[in-house]
Order: sequence, then C-alpha cells, then structure tokens
Amino acid sequence: MSVIDVHRSHSLDKEHARAAAETLAKDLSQQFDVHYQWDGDELKFKRSGVKGYLHIQQADLHVHLELGMMLRPFKSKIEKEIHSQLDQILSA
Repeated sequence: MSVIDVHRSHSLDKEHARAAAETLAKDLSQQFDVHYQWDGDELKFKRSGVKGYLHIQQADLHVHLELGMMLRPFKSKIEKEIHSQLDQILSA
C-alpha cells in the first residue's frame, strides 16, 4: 500500500477551512472519481483502491490517503494535485 500524507498550515477560521476542504474534495472527486462525505471535522474519501481523510484542525489541514496497488502508479500525480489545490485554495 502506498500512502500520501500532507500537512498544510493555514490561518483560516473553521468555516473557511471547511470550505477550502470542500473545494479540494470536489476537485479530487471530479478528477479521480473519489467519493467523499463529512464526519464532523473530518472529510472521508473512498473509492475502489483508495481510502483516506482530510482532517481540519485550528491551524492545520491534514490529508491522508492510502492507495491500493492499482493506483500506486498515480501516487505522484495525485499528490501533486493535492499540493496544487491546497496552494490555490489556501492563498485565496
């Protein structure tokens, strides 16, 4: 199993951090056919071969994805997209 683990500092209030997480989830959902749902302050991701979460903390967003064997070759592309989206939504 291959793991993507990204922490990103932010200075957003809870409402804006949640909106940023929702934006990231929508983008990942469209690009990689990942399903997501909220569970409190945690956004859970799931699809065949992928599971993980995005946890919102006061000054940190933590994205953790576990990729199965079939998606392992796409790890760098998925991780690059997560970083790119976080750069965009947290600087807005």
